[in-house]
Amino acid sequence: MKRRATLVSLAFTFAACFFTVQAATNDAMYAHPGRRANAGSTQLNFYCTGTGSPTVVFDAGWQDWSPSWVLLQPVIARHTRTCTYDRAGYGFSEAGPMPRTSVEIAKELHAALHNAHIPGPYLLVGHSFGGYTIRTFADLYMPEVYGEVFVDIEAFDVASPKEIADAERTHAVAVRALIQCRNALASHQPLPPIPMTGHSYVPAPNTPCTHQFFRGLPMKEWSSELNTAVLHLADTRVASFDASISEMRNMPADATWLVKHRHSFGERPLVILTAQNHHGDNAKTPPAVHQKHLASEHEHALTQAKLLSLSTNAKQVLVPDSGHYIQLDQPQIVIDAILGELPKHASQTP
Repeated sequence: MKRRATLVSLAFTFAACFFTVQAATNDAMYAHPGRRANAGSTQLNFYCTGTGSPTVVFDAGWQDWSPSWVLLQPVIARHTRTCTYDRAGYGFSEAGPMPRTSVEIAKELHAALHNAHIPGPYLLVGHSFGGYTIRTFADLYMPEVYGEVFVDIEAFDVASPKEIADAERTHAVAVRALIQCRNALASHQPLPPIPMTGHSYVPAPNTPCTHQFFRGLPMKEWSSELNTAVLHLADTRVASFDASISEMRNMPADATWLVKHRHSFGERPLVILTAQNHHGDNAKTPPAVHQKHLASEHEHALTQAKLLSLSTNAKQVLVPDSGHYIQLDQPQIVIDAILGELPKHASQTP
């Protein structure tokens, strides 16, 4: 099958707005533990809804867990079985063994899916760091993979030396701040504020460092019940910091592993969603600054395009009006990407 390389720019539709409202007012599921599954050395928390095949499995970004998909799961579950889960140490999952490499995470997910009798094939959807884990899962268990959707994933195994160097500097700063926050939380000391740099958003001054999960707590897309539950977890679980520190420290090793163990997806569907407004530029952005950002976004898109070679059935969708969290900024685009890859019989709404 010929490789498809497509550039798409989409706007919200009436249906997207409707689904967003529905999801935001029915997110209480994520405020409580779901179903625990044995993952060998830990227990993972799952939320599975809907019926059908393939099973869509979502993996969230770094410092995120299941509620990252609050605007998508209810919609996709109308068409097939869906499962979100919390990686070990996050949300309502138990802590896992160190180090938190993508190989360890993928093996835990695989074991938990089988022990919970959640059958494949799996259409894996990963955001940001979750891209490392679902790609590793595919390289380890390719026969069980139906396809993948990359939601602005990290891809330093194909990045330029400049991108890698920039990321390493940012990661070093983030890890130091995380350790400081983790130690203050563990010792019940006053919490330092979130650093004003090194994040995809600008936190309010003196925001406690435990509020840095997702893209800054509380989240405007969530109900007060869900925000309260997530804030409680963020303010009390040292394991979340241990997991996020270890995940970030091991990202270079994750990228190296992917280079050494890369397998072709064959004709399995692959959709690469690439955000094009990470800096939140608007009409007030100075032209010189905007031009610099455009150059950065162009480089990012070219790096993501290198992943098209993984499958002969791959396409890239550029999303110009979205930041890093496409699933929150432009949920309908992610919904369309997932539903577009389901078998025709599964994508018919009952």
